[in-house]
Amino acid sequence: MHNNKDIILYFKALADETRLAIIEMLSRENLCACHILEEFEITQPTLSYHMKILVESGLVDSERDGNWIRYSLNDDIIKGVGNKFLSLENKNLIKKNRKMEE
Repeated sequence: MHNNKDIILYFKALADETRLAIIEMLSRENLCACHILEEFEITQPTLSYHMKILVESGLVDSERDGNWIRYSLNDDIIKGVGNKFLSLENKNLIKKNRKMEE
């Protein structure tokens, strides 16, 4: 279960257009930094900064592969965040149904 501090950390990590785009790319496939860098007009140090934030938040996992680092989504955390919002959606639907019954 993710507490509110975890959720805040995830959203801070996602509150950047580049990082959100990286998450979308990683949802399709695991990628090395060189392939991620090809998609953006940023420098390698800037990409490293973004990846550090994503990895430290826990949303993204990294693994060294020779000279490269391969990145992937942390499925458990992604599912947990999704489940948190499904739970909120369900609570909201129940609330709306109760109001309609009144």
